[in-house]
Amino acid sequence: MSRRIDLIPSQIKLVIALSYDLGALSIAFFLSYFLRLGGDMHVFTLAELSVFVLTAGFTLSCFYLLDVYSSIVRYFNAKASLKIAGILIGAACVCYLSSQVIDAFVPRSIPFSFLVLSTLLIAGARALVGITVGERLFEERDQVVIYGAGSTGRQLSTALNQSNKYHVLAIVDEKTRYKGRNLHGTKIYGLDQLEQLIKKYGQFKVLIAVSQVNPERMKEIVNAFEPYALELLTVPSMHDMVSGKHKIDELREVSVDELLGREPVEPIPELLSDNIKEKVVLVSGAGGSIGKELCRQIISQTPRRLILLDVSEAFLYEINQELNEYQQSHNTNIELVPTIGNVQNGMLMTRIIRTHQVQTIYHAAAYKHVPMVENNVIAGITNNVLGTYEIAQAAVFCEVETFVLISTDKAVRPTNVMGATKRMAELVLQGLAKRDHQTRFVMVRFGNVLGSSGSVVPLFKKQIRSGGPITVTHPDIIRYFMTIPEAAQLVIQAGAMGKGGDVFVLDMGKPVKIVDLAVKMTHMMGFTVKDQNNPAGDIAIQYSGLRPGEKLYEELLIDDHAQATDHQRILTANERSISWAEVMVLLNKITEAMKDDNIDEIRQLLIEAPLGFVPAEHSAHSLEPAAKVTDKAADKIESVDHVQTASTSEENTIQPVSSTPLLV
Repeated sequence: MSRRIDLIPSQIKLVIALSYDLGALSIAFFLSYFLRLGGDMHVFTLAELSVFVLTAGFTLSCFYLLDVYSSIVRYFNAKASLKIAGILIGAACVCYLSSQVIDAFVPRSIPFSFLVLSTLLIAGARALVGITVGERLFEERDQVVIYGAGSTGRQLSTALNQSNKYHVLAIVDEKTRYKGRNLHGTKIYGLDQLEQLIKKYGQFKVLIAVSQVNPERMKEIVNAFEPYALELLTVPSMHDMVSGKHKIDELREVSVDELLGREPVEPIPELLSDNIKEKVVLVSGAGGSIGKELCRQIISQTPRRLILLDVSEAFLYEINQELNEYQQSHNTNIELVPTIGNVQNGMLMTRIIRTHQVQTIYHAAAYKHVPMVENNVIAGITNNVLGTYEIAQAAVFCEVETFVLISTDKAVRPTNVMGATKRMAELVLQGLAKRDHQTRFVMVRFGNVLGSSGSVVPLFKKQIRSGGPITVTHPDIIRYFMTIPEAAQLVIQAGAMGKGGDVFVLDMGKPVKIVDLAVKMTHMMGFTVKDQNNPAGDIAIQYSGLRPGEKLYEELLIDDHAQATDHQRILTANERSISWAEVMVLLNKITEAMKDDNIDEIRQLLIEAPLGFVPAEHSAHSLEPAAKVTDKAADKIESVDHVQTASTSEENTIQPVSSTPLLV
């Protein structure tokens, strides 16, 4: 109905409104006489008719001039009612005064009865239309409950009451002083009355209206609502609202970061800027999830120049555009150099690094999806191992100051080719670090990051929105998670700590059971899980089995020993390394097998290499029961929390550097 009204031209609406109001004024005026005199209407002459014309003309003119006709009837409210009532009071005064001037027969009761009747017919009719249309609109609006009766909740309630998208059913707050009271006509309930609200209204959305809340508190709030399978939305941050970037009613989904959230640790400014400020920085894999975030963090530290290197033109364009927009909004003028190139091309890497006189490299370019690398062994080794070798050799040849490798927890006792290639890339850099040159090599190892390409989080969201099922590889699989910004920030700080050949590990917090994550995400998006206990649920969870090379849990350390650093979430590990001569022997054997396209021989070489590589089909890790796996993961966390002094690594062997790239 409201849509049909919206389609009527405004001129026609004005004519309809004027006609109705004129008719309503006529009825009110003549009915007032009828009520006063009964059927004796012979006193009604030209003088009385003139009084009506003056009164009606005054009223309609005021309605037009004071924008009564420009207001939308379906949003008719108390303020509009007062405006109409004020004009009609003036009309009643005009009625009486004009009768005195014209000497018309207008008893004193007529203006009062005219005022009452005209108000009922004009303001009352508008209110009736508003209620009727509002009821129809109500069916189309999302029913919501606001969590938080503070200032943010009050602002949100006011904003939503004026919109046609949400209908506020109630406000929930855990503070007892608010319980049972009303806010803008909406009743406030306690958190313990949530089931009562669900029984009364059915499913609804929950809008979390709490600004400037720390991650631990947000996690508590989310966990309080999550079991009820209510869709959770939250208001923009106070900073975004004050800056005008977002309005209070621009709601967003509660992210998984907030479900798993932990209090971020303030970065050490000196470590963030040490390798970046006023320097030329290169990021390989700049278009990937980690690469993009590294670029965002780096540009905020004002480098002299930032080289964006990626093999994908589309991804490179995307991050370059984003950084240009950042510079415009922050009024900075850092030189950005988007460069299409493959790290496997050693000559190209040398030319890029030498041309731009690069001082710091963050090497994030890698094939990281376990099943893809498992089925493309040669491509995985070529990119992850030989690509790292080529860009590292180029860095040494061009005397780059710092080279930071982004590694992975899958490099620890790897059960898949991807993990083995990343551990081998570490060995290449550890071997190079022992030689006589100016470049400082640092490796930073961490687990899964939320929202990265290939992460379970975007996959689960897509599956939930499409109605399921959610696919989980194993009911007992667990993983460590960290947000992309935190991971990138810690990588930069760890890179500044290294002395050469260091392997740093990031404190990933406690591991998360993937099936629990799937259940919580389902509930947060407003759906229930379909299982034996709830066959009428919305989203089913299916177990697809462990993928090739996948294990139930990941580790960050090989020997369980780590040393504390200046940063509470960065630890340094003393991992086993081999000499550069041994590295070269191993690389040459693998490249020979790659020339022959002998996958079996390549796999066997990876198994025999000092990588700790045990394919998943031979690994006990992938078959351990859930309780044992969880206990082991907890033990790993304890070993990180109570660090021990590790034994010293083997003596460095000083050898001259060869700038000759490895031939593949």
